[in-house]
Amino acid sequence: MLYPNSTSDAAARGAGGNPAEWSRDAADRIVRPTAAERDRAGRWDPALLAELAGLLAGPLVPPALGGGGLSAAETFALLEGLGEGSQDPGFSLAVTTHAVLSTVPIRAFGTAGQRERYLPRAASGEWLGAVSLRQTQGAALAPTVLARPAGPGSRGWVLDGAADLVAGAPVAHHFLVVAAHRDGGRTAFLVDRDRAGLLVEEAGPAAMRTCPWGRLVLDGCEVPEEAVLGTPGGAADEVEPLLAALDWVFTSAPWLGLMRALTRDAVADSREQLLFGRPLVHAQSVRFTLADLVSRCELAAGLLRRAAAQFDEGSRPSRQDAAAARLFVVEAARLVTEGAAGLSGAAAFTGDHLVERAHRDALFFAGTGGGPEVLRPVIAAALLELG
Repeated sequence: MLYPNSTSDAAARGAGGNPAEWSRDAADRIVRPTAAERDRAGRWDPALLAELAGLLAGPLVPPALGGGGLSAAETFALLEGLGEGSQDPGFSLAVTTHAVLSTVPIRAFGTAGQRERYLPRAASGEWLGAVSLRQTQGAALAPTVLARPAGPGSRGWVLDGAADLVAGAPVAHHFLVVAAHRDGGRTAFLVDRDRAGLLVEEAGPAAMRTCPWGRLVLDGCEVPEEAVLGTPGGAADEVEPLLAALDWVFTSAPWLGLMRALTRDAVADSREQLLFGRPLVHAQSVRFTLADLVSRCELAAGLLRRAAAQFDEGSRPSRQDAAAARLFVVEAARLVTEGAAGLSGAAAFTGDHLVERAHRDALFFAGTGGGPEVLRPVIAAALLELG
């Protein structure tokens, strides 16, 4: 186990443990050495998560259910360290989707039976959960899956439709699916992979190539009443807002770590490259660029950590705070990547340099969580007190 002396964080906190350091060091040793090769091959390596499961699979699952029992702020730090150490945005996204997006809604809205069934196995890494990143945009997108009551004599539901951009689909045991009803209501379901009528297809974007992507096709997929997560018809007020906040904050955490790695590499590159016989770092324009990179990292860290800490205050961040943090970090990721590329020169786009992969994945990251088209209206609505 990677927690000092225990799968719980309590002993580590008492000894001054630092979640960001735990995950950064472990990811640097276990994940980063093969990141470029796996990216070229578009390959998910289950052995990596298996080795890191004690640290990353269930940080927000209570210790009584086999998890790490970390706070939201500590989990954010854990994922930040993962991004910095692994230098692998795809792997980090897959881990975050399982450990946060698919797990926290079960903890928040699951029945006692659901929590006891799913959370211990999720925390151990035995059962991985998956979520469509289209579903993390709340009311901004209509669900692409429809739910109707099963036939007479059954209290279950029948699901029809498809969901794409499902992070973790090819390797998942279960899926969090939000479906619409004919009356306009929405219900969240936990759908196990072995359900008849559920087909998992491998399909995904050209970015985040080390994340296992897939598409769900549901054709008359019947699920029992016990598969409902939260209140029937209540997903728009329960699961969907939570999913949006979790996505905006926690999938941004590895990008904060990645920006730190890019900035560190840019400093090293500017020291090695020569301009008129002197290291590039002596040029004032280069120093200004480095100052900008560091400033954007720290500003992003402040916004994101504040939003993460609000989860520990008995609720979740305001939509305005979470959306503003995501909007800023998306722009910061783009600018830091471009700045690092400029300082690294032609070397940034040859071989296995981190900048090339980060530049491609940052463009994809900018469109997830709804992108500016969703985030800006959320912020404006809060400012104008439109609800």
